[in-house]
Amino acid sequence: MKVLMITSEATPFAQTGGLGEVLSALPAELVRQGIEVDVALPKYRHITPDRWPITRMGSQVSVHLNATSVAAPIWELRDDRGVRYLFVENDAYFNREGLYGGPGGDYEDNSERFVFLTRAAFEMALTGKIKYDLFHSHDWQAALAPVYLRTLYAGEELFEESASVLTIHNLGFQGIFGQGNMPMVGLGWELFNPDQMEFYGQLNFLKSGIVFVDEVNTVSPGYRNEILTGEFGFGLEGVLQDKASHLTGILNGVDYSVWNPATDPLIPANFNHEDLSGKTACKAQFQKFANLPVNPHVPLIGTVSRLSNQKGIDLLEAAIPGLVDQNVQLALLGAGDERYHRVFQELAKQYPHHVRVFLTYDMDLAHRIFAAADIVVVPSRYEPCGLNQLYGLKYGAIPVVRATGGLNDTVEEYNRHEDRGTGFKFYPPEVAAFEHALLKAITLYRQDQDAWKRLVARAIEKDFSWSRSAAEYKKLYEKALANRRAMLAAR
Repeated sequence: MKVLMITSEATPFAQTGGLGEVLSALPAELVRQGIEVDVALPKYRHITPDRWPITRMGSQVSVHLNATSVAAPIWELRDDRGVRYLFVENDAYFNREGLYGGPGGDYEDNSERFVFLTRAAFEMALTGKIKYDLFHSHDWQAALAPVYLRTLYAGEELFEESASVLTIHNLGFQGIFGQGNMPMVGLGWELFNPDQMEFYGQLNFLKSGIVFVDEVNTVSPGYRNEILTGEFGFGLEGVLQDKASHLTGILNGVDYSVWNPATDPLIPANFNHEDLSGKTACKAQFQKFANLPVNPHVPLIGTVSRLSNQKGIDLLEAAIPGLVDQNVQLALLGAGDERYHRVFQELAKQYPHHVRVFLTYDMDLAHRIFAAADIVVVPSRYEPCGLNQLYGLKYGAIPVVRATGGLNDTVEEYNRHEDRGTGFKFYPPEVAAFEHALLKAITLYRQDQDAWKRLVARAIEKDFSWSRSAAEYKKLYEKALANRRAMLAAR
């Protein structure tokens, strides 16, 4: 089976969050399971031959966009895991400071930029006569691929037997643009209707993909069920309900070749579930680095997050005075809303012996925080899957999470009487509930270190590797292809 994934991010080349990490680990695991995988993404400004061994392919493709032919040179790199990455070049669209926007907000032409990426991926396949069995789109940026497959490119013999899969990593981002974009998209106005591409008078990329795709999945079973409801559906719950028999939840995994405290070269000392002495050393080193009092008896809470309301950062903000009263330390790493930048800078000044903030995205520092922290908090209002609680588990940083989506799927509530569970959960997205769950974790840490160490060892032993998740994707691909073949046979 040969698959083309289309995405706006893939680590290490481009990343703003978990999507990039998925597009690094999942393709590699699929290759290990016998699937040939190409990944198409933009050649952003920083993706250059002096940073990565990318080479320009001999021929370039042309995309007919806005009544003109736009050139799209393609660069390639095959990594040591067997995944081929294909970078679509166009300086007008991708030679910019950010992936999706700058200090002033999202780029106004994002619709055009990602239409260009998606169309270029199809044109590349046509020019190279590459027969892909399946096109796998990730999020709204690539969601028009299944639409194009059944409309604009429906007459291409090369694609006749091809199936499509769309993965929704976060339903909150749908790619909604003005209806005036329809001519640029290159499709007829007859498709701009409530049953297909129109969404309350606007053009919705993600909705369009859901309607046309063979199979949809999202990144945890819990989130799959949540998005069928009005509370979490962001206006697409009806469309998803119509697609329910072709909607699957597949939990994201962790790349343990990168995230493993037993082998991690980015942390001061390695450790595992049998020997936690290295974790003690990581905590002491981090406290010193962060100018926090070096004290093994003070619980250290870590947070690695986008700073936004969706991530429940307002709950954390409100809880900090109470944490300080409990003599707890907090290390926060992340960036996002400017309001939270100011708030947490002020909190760090107000509580210099308890709060340290790093307002950036730093992968190396994230490793060090997970290795040092006793507790990791993920108070998201909704969370399709979440990776930070999975990293926390592996690094013995006990998760305190809101019971939603993938957080609820992956963290088992601690039961002291039965000595089982891996973390602490709270349900209503309210400060009091969050503080109560935190207090349970802090109390156990302080009052029963033997029970705490057993909890930590259990957490580290949990296995959320990609092999299981990739096998489920493989089954989803096979289902999509079987349905496509059945449809063609019925003609």
